[in-house]
Amino acid sequence: MPPTRLTVLGDSFVEGRGDPAPEGGYRGWVPRLADLLGLPAGSVRNLGAHGATTQDVLDHQIGRALVGKPPLIGVVVGVNDLVSDYDPARFRANLNEIFSVLCGMDTVVFTADYPDIPSNLPVPEGFRRLMQGRFAEANAAMRAAAASTGALCLDLAGAPEWRPGPAWSSDGLHPSPEGHQRFAASMAELVARDTGLVAA
Repeated sequence: MPPTRLTVLGDSFVEGRGDPAPEGGYRGWVPRLADLLGLPAGSVRNLGAHGATTQDVLDHQIGRALVGKPPLIGVVVGVNDLVSDYDPARFRANLNEIFSVLCGMDTVVFTADYPDIPSNLPVPEGFRRLMQGRFAEANAAMRAAAASTGALCLDLAGAPEWRPGPAWSSDGLHPSPEGHQRFAASMAELVARDTGLVAA
């Protein structure tokens, strides 16, 4: 088996939900990104778990990501923090710890901020505004954590293609196959610019 070249941590967005694989389970953007960067399938480790929060990444995933010191590490997590037991101070502290640890590994670390998922959901308008406020606050925290540690951060919040539409599956929470492919292509371009890898 080749050495691990890419490890990705996070939640069901990383797991690949919304993009079912023909053989069962999910495909998602992680193997699509690996394909675009020319990385063999056996060199990719996907630690994404449904329902994972930033605390789960710290408690259960980050130690596994450190094994083998892969040259590329991705982390996309936080939405489950925002929709459940949200504590802004804990959220910021967890993000800072995640990126401080990962970016101290002499590796390229990449992430993304959060699109306006609340606009996809059939919820009361008052709750939607509450959630949009949380997402805006979380985006500021994510961008600050990435900037302070040198992680690459893909801007989904400001991208019109991530508004409600074909990028999303029917549940409004997870990308569709088109959305996973779109994310992989955008992230491949971002990573390729920083690493010198050639995105297909």
